[in-house]
Amino acid sequence: MKAWALNLAIAMDQLANVLLAGAPDETLSSRAHRMRVKGHRWWGWTADAIDGLLFFDPNHCARAYESERRRLQQPADLRN
Repeated sequence: MKAWALNLAIAMDQLANVLLAGAPDETLSSRAHRMRVKGHRWWGWTADAIDGLLFFDPNHCARAYESERRRLQQPADLRN
């Protein structure tokens, strides 16, 4: 059940990113962090808001970016 809930949360995060004209396989959290690092003000605010909403994980967006970069959402046999 826990794995299903996490997969659903990731899918919803990816859908939110696509609805905002992002890449279909990247989460909004990852994109927000990536753009915050690049200095985009709106995305910096968005990343801060996401991290704030998830008060139990204040570095959520940075961790999501690292997870995307390392392809940790993919099944182990599909990772390089």
